Amino acid sequence: MTNAAGPRRRERLGIFGGSFNPVHLGHLLLAQTAQEQFDLDRVLFMPCAVQPHKDPRMLASAMHREAMVEAAILDNLGFDLLDIELRRGGVSFTVDSLREIRSRYPQTELFFMIGADTLLELHGWKEIDTVLSWCSFIVFARPGFDLQRLAPDAIQLPSPWPDRLLSNVCRVRQIDISSSDIRHRVAEGLNIRYLVPQPVEMIIMEHHLYR
Repeated sequence: MTNAAGPRRRERLGIFGGSFNPVHLGHLLLAQTAQEQFDLDRVLFMPCAVQPHKDPRMLASAMHREAMVEAAILDNLGFDLLDIELRRGGVSFTVDSLREIRSRYPQTELFFMIGADTLLELHGWKEIDTVLSWCSFIVFARPGFDLQRLAPDAIQLPSPWPDRLLSNVCRVRQIDISSSDIRHRVAEGLNIRYLVPQPVEMIIMEHHLYR
């Protein structure tokens, strides 16, 4: 006797990594768009401890960045915080995080979110072959980056990965908000209302971040 309902669908998790320094409305819109276009059950926001090749002195503390992400996603049941990189500390490598995520969520399909510009850097990621075998990638088509002109050879990965990566493109609204601009505005005493959720703005002001 067979199950009329068919096999149970595996949970689909989106992994949204970044410094979130600070998290802003653009991040939330990207996550929502990916969730809708790729039928994700949840999106896990994963703040890094220290990103490779970036100056850690520019980062707000792990405690404050975690608090800002929590505040930003509190009212969305489809978004969760994943704090494994903050708890692990040190330089955050995707392969190490995916290893732990696969252990936590063994029955899920994983989708790792990146910006289109990151496609040109993937070949240099730690154990990239393992990363590619453990998850699918969702590529955000960011403003100013023409994916249609990007040749598969430019990605510098063996076949079939370039074609697969270029087929998983998430088209998003063109909203020009960046964490670096927000930090600059705060340092200059300018308003950041409508760039970040109000609870995030309150944390930045209360703790004098980015001054």
